[in-house]
Amino acid sequence: MIQQLYKVIEDYQPMGEQEIQDQKVMLDYIRLFDNILTRENAFAHMTSSPWIVNEDFTKVLLIYHRIYDSWGWCGGHCDGEEDLLEVAVKEGREETGLTSIRPLSKELMALDILPVPPHKKRGKFVSSHVHLNATFFCMADEKEPLHHKEDENKGAMWVPLEEVYEKVNECDKDMIPVYKKLNEKLSAFAKD
Repeated sequence: MIQQLYKVIEDYQPMGEQEIQDQKVMLDYIRLFDNILTRENAFAHMTSSPWIVNEDFTKVLLIYHRIYDSWGWCGGHCDGEEDLLEVAVKEGREETGLTSIRPLSKELMALDILPVPPHKKRGKFVSSHVHLNATFFCMADEKEPLHHKEDENKGAMWVPLEEVYEKVNECDKDMIPVYKKLNEKLSAFAKD
């Protein structure tokens, strides 16, 4: 069992029934599978995402995912890395080209088990599976030029927080409750 990862997930204070249940499942998976941090576990593996806001907390940074054919958040596979915050920041930088991305806190802000449909990636078929996702709040300079990671997304843009849900295509609509939860938590975080 991966002790550091287990402790981070165990110490997290879940919000609502969805996070309570997802936390239990994640802890079970971490106990059961030694390869939960890698894609070698074809059923479920850890991922990490940054919810990236601008400096006045009015916009979030979205990318257009090739696999989901929809606008959504950044994030990616841990690929063996146990530091979930480091993975979130690295993925945000890789997928947007922004060097100014920085964590607003070292604290984990959300847990979600996310379904991934079957798809092809780099010419290989990937069976349906789930991502055991950890989310962190990050901030970036809205004026910094955006780029995108051509092999994973078709673009990046800043979107007003209240318009995020309108950008999600029908095929990825199950992400809307996740984004609403993140915006609610972000609003509370910004007030503190």
